[in-house]
Amino acid sequence: MKKIGKQTYKIKDNVIIRDTYTIVGPKEGEGPLKKDFDMVVQDDLFGEDSFEKSERKFQVTAVENLLKKNNLNKNEIDLLISGDLLNQIVSASFAARELQIPYIGIYGACSTMSLSMGLGALLIDGGFANNVVCATSSHFCSAERQYRAPLEMGGQRFMSAQWTVTGAGAVWLSNYGEGPKIKHVTFGKIVDLGVSDANNMGAAMAPAAYDSLNQHLIDTKIDYDLITTGDLGTVGKSIVNKLFIDDNNSIENKFDDCGTIIFDLEKQDVHAGGSGCGCSAVVFGSFLYKKLKNKEIKNLLFTSTGALHSPTVTLQGDSIPGIAHCIGIEI
Repeated sequence: MKKIGKQTYKIKDNVIIRDTYTIVGPKEGEGPLKKDFDMVVQDDLFGEDSFEKSERKFQVTAVENLLKKNNLNKNEIDLLISGDLLNQIVSASFAARELQIPYIGIYGACSTMSLSMGLGALLIDGGFANNVVCATSSHFCSAERQYRAPLEMGGQRFMSAQWTVTGAGAVWLSNYGEGPKIKHVTFGKIVDLGVSDANNMGAAMAPAAYDSLNQHLIDTKIDYDLITTGDLGTVGKSIVNKLFIDDNNSIENKFDDCGTIIFDLEKQDVHAGGSGCGCSAVVFGSFLYKKLKNKEIKNLLFTSTGALHSPTVTLQGDSIPGIAHCIGIEI
């Protein structure tokens, strides 16, 4: 059995994160990670006539440029595993239509990056693929239109609200070569404590983040140099810290969140921080991946978090289920 503990899978030495590619919008390009991204686009529309088409182009560009960067042919990629936030993951599906790579479309909301990497790692470890590209994207304008209100309405944003990252990240996993290795994968359970406010994603996702992180640490017993969550922002991050402290197992001195890393929270007026599928994708593909490659950290617990809701259930007053998936990486 490759399963250890209750929810974690142990991977052999043959799942290597060979490279990444990140592309972001102008606001993200003004933040503290601006020098780490591969590409910064100065136009939210990216030359398209709608934000939804722009997001699709972000994802296509991330995958195509990842392949070009490594002199890879599309025929060398066994699978593309990708998803996004838009209805029926249309950004990922239409991007896959253009890329013409065998495609597995997934929906994990903002947990999609770690979910795709976890699935890709298991497929490679199981001998079903040699090379897998994992990708996801999000766009502030398209997400606001779908989940809250169109920007043209000029609505006041809540202080607990987060800024959906405009960007896309692509990760190349392979069973050969050099690079950080995926060693453990923990797929999370849905945790729902009844939060129904679509403007408070951090509080909705935090219990699931704690549940998955705690189970991963119990299953693996690894002392990580750095633990990151996907996009809890300041609200969710503080809740996770409190839950661990209440459990007499504080991780505060080595815990951070991609939603608080990507923006300057004091200068950029993003309220509680960043969110969206693209948030953890671009932070991992730039800032965190470079920390591993440069051996500034020896191991990383990378956990993307997702709010599995939709406008349909939100309008019906239903609560927001949370999910989180953990990827244990070593260099």
